[in-house]
Order: sequence, then C-alpha cells, then structure tokens
Amino acid sequence: MKSRDPLLPRRIALALAGMALAGVSLGFFKRALFGVDPYQCFANGLANVIPIRFGTLYMLINAVQLAVVFFLDRHYIGISTFINLFLLGYMAEFSEAALLKWFGEPSLALRLAFLAIGVVVTCIAAALYYTADLGVSTYDAIPLHIADRKPKLLGRVLPFRAVRIISDLICTGIGVALGAPVGVGTVITALFMGPLITFFRRTISEPLLARGRKVA
Repeated sequence: MKSRDPLLPRRIALALAGMALAGVSLGFFKRALFGVDPYQCFANGLANVIPIRFGTLYMLINAVQLAVVFFLDRHYIGISTFINLFLLGYMAEFSEAALLKWFGEPSLALRLAFLAIGVVVTCIAAALYYTADLGVSTYDAIPLHIADRKPKLLGRVLPFRAVRIISDLICTGIGVALGAPVGVGTVITALFMGPLITFFRRTISEPLLARGRKVA
C-alpha cells in the first residue's frame, strides 16, 4: 500500500493559498484599469466573436483546455485545476468589489500601485500552486508540459520562463487580433510573468516546501 505523503498538508496549503491569491490578483488588475493578463485578453477576444455570455464562454474555453491537458499530461490535473476552473472567477469578483468599496475610483498613482501588486501577487500565486504539484490551471498546464519536453530553439533548450513568454505573447496576439482591449498591464504580464514565476518559486514556494521536508 502506498504510504501517505507527509508533505500533503503543506502542499494543500500552498495550493489553496496560491489559488486564493490568484483570485485576489485579478481584482487588482481589474481595478488598475491598465489591461488584463494575456489569458484574459485571449478570452475577451474570443468573446468579441462568439455570441454567448462571457461566463459561459470562459468555462467552455477552460473545459476544452482541460480535455487537451488530460490527453497530453494528466499529471497537471488536480485539486488546484478544479478550484481554478469553478471558483477563481468568484474570488476575483470578491477582490474587485472589496477594492471598490475600500478605495472607490482610484487615482492614477493608486492604479499604478494596483498594477504592481497585481503582477507580483499573480506570480507568487502561480509559484505556490506550481510547487504544490496538486494541479494547475488549464492555461498554466500547457506551457509547463511544453517546457518539460525541453523544446529547442536555435539549438538551445528553452526554459519554462521562455516558453511562458511565448505562450503569453501568442494569447495576447490572438486577443488583440480579435479586438480585445489591452494596456500596459497586458504587456508587462506577457513579458515578465515567466521570469517572475521562476524567481518566486526559487525564493518563496520551494523553500516553504523544503522546510516541510526537514520537519518530516
């Protein structure tokens, strides 16, 4: 019989914290009014050409990606995947409503602060639930799967941060082509989320998990 993972409670805590922070970060992005992340840009672009409610469309997009990930590498499907699929939107709505209640219509300086917080928090969130290894969002799973295959460009293996930048730029490009609104926040996340996620995994989430190994 397979022994119980002594790190499971810590991994669950990392996954739940990561998903909660991911929802909070979306609220900051929306209140910053500087554009959304590349995946949201992609979804908004599709919403411009597919005549169904955005909430329904968003669920369908994620369901299609979930099917793709299931056949590519089901290792990435877990509790975090389904929390993201069904609850992340509600977390984002709560965060956005709370920021509106507390701060009202933000000034330019506050919008810039919200943008910076949104970028940092979303990258920390991704680092936490990547490290938890209990599943990731369907969008995050695809670049992770590609990076695991060690793709090469001009003879050099592409690290995850490079694969993530490429996937973010593709989503942004499709969104823009379909008329989705973009802003400086979209560009920043497209270019820097990959490297920042790698940085926060190395400095925050992986050390947190390593402490659990020492205790165990």
